[in-house]
Amino acid sequence: MSIKHYLQFNDLSTEEINYVFERTAWIKAQFKGYKKYWPLEDRTLVMIFEKASTRTRLSFEAGMHQLGGAAIYLNTRDSQLGRGEPVEDAAQVISRMSDVVMIRTFEQSLIERFAANSRVPVINGLTNQYHPCQILADIFTYIEQRGSIAGKTVAWIGDANNMSYTWLQAAELLGFHVNISTPPGYPLDPELADLDNNKAFTVFEDPMEAAKGADLVTTDVWTSMGFEAENEVRLKDFSDWCVDEEIMTVANKDALFMHCLPAHRGEEVTTGVIDGEQSVVWDEAENRLHVQKALMEYLVLGKI
Repeated sequence: MSIKHYLQFNDLSTEEINYVFERTAWIKAQFKGYKKYWPLEDRTLVMIFEKASTRTRLSFEAGMHQLGGAAIYLNTRDSQLGRGEPVEDAAQVISRMSDVVMIRTFEQSLIERFAANSRVPVINGLTNQYHPCQILADIFTYIEQRGSIAGKTVAWIGDANNMSYTWLQAAELLGFHVNISTPPGYPLDPELADLDNNKAFTVFEDPMEAAKGADLVTTDVWTSMGFEAENEVRLKDFSDWCVDEEIMTVANKDALFMHCLPAHRGEEVTTGVIDGEQSVVWDEAENRLHVQKALMEYLVLGKI
């Protein structure tokens, strides 16, 4: 099997994504049944972090251990990558000593340069542009709770960020639609949104209109990592883009609420919504663990 990387959601085909979801369900069932499943015994995952993390590190590190392998944590501050070693050179060395690499960094170009020089699969743990593992977990969570997402409507309320761009890629591949609403002055990037070709989303000025009839309402923090200097301005600009109980009432009555976490209660979402009956944020967080196990299994071993 040739090396396959997962740097964007659409690096996998629709068939491959559905296969990963099938494997996720099976692998999760083994975990819940306390059944040992070690397909990656004696394999090593290297995790490279330039951005801080809780869920990404925990889910990948625990996941690799649960698959029988080992996980090694590298922070760019504590390695030669943080002291000027070319990404291309680091990729050559690290990929000769491991079986799969996960990188959480700022620029997509860095992870692409690493993958171009890697002898093993590279996974995007998050960049400023895309967050594909999170959207895999989100969609798997929707499938667990409500069945197929094909033909459904997802409402994205908030910042045009890495999560939103990944949702747009997923909608195009899996046959659902995204209603997206961002504040004035924070439009979608035409290139990242693929405005000329992607017909799977509609932009709304009013977040209430975006949420009408939605099967899933989702959001993220208003200020992503790397944009902290804009926080005070964003708090004002985004004040009408809080997912509150009123927004949830215009969505479908059985609509779910998701948030990739960490959340700022009272900013992008109210306490009543995130802790309410429609919220599945804790299932969503746990499913990062299981979907990434299935993803690593597939990238390292191919179809089982």
